[in-house]
Amino acid sequence: MITGPCMRILRTVLYVAALVCAATVEPFAQETSDAAAVSKILALESVWDRAVETGDTRALDAIFDNFLVYVEHDGRVMGKAEYLAGVKRGDENPLQVSTEGMRAHIWGTTAIVTGIYRERGVRDGKPYDRRGRFIDTWIFKNGTWVCVAAQATPMQP
Repeated sequence: MITGPCMRILRTVLYVAALVCAATVEPFAQETSDAAAVSKILALESVWDRAVETGDTRALDAIFDNFLVYVEHDGRVMGKAEYLAGVKRGDENPLQVSTEGMRAHIWGTTAIVTGIYRERGVRDGKPYDRRGRFIDTWIFKNGTWVCVAAQATPMQP
């Protein structure tokens, strides 16, 4: 049987060990949660690409926050309604939209996605080929991820 000072030392060691274990479990849980969020957000980015290609404004409406701020490749700033109206009108006819090198960074209920996009299509009867870097900001709101801000910067094709 352990008594006196030895018992206090043993309790202290066990207490410290428990604290160390607790400190290691939480970051692991956060990383697991972050990995799931990253997967979900990158999937939503792909949904966005397909929705632009097909003119699916319903899908875009679902992934954009009502207060979306979108900075287009030419510097125009649009809200959600204006962006969706342009897609619906078919201002541009994108035939192919793809992304590469996407990375998502999570901070609690906020995520930033960066990458490179390429869009090929037809505008005013003329083909275009656009390539650029993008940054999209997502928040976890009412149980789902929604895009609240997006910006595209042109690069050489």
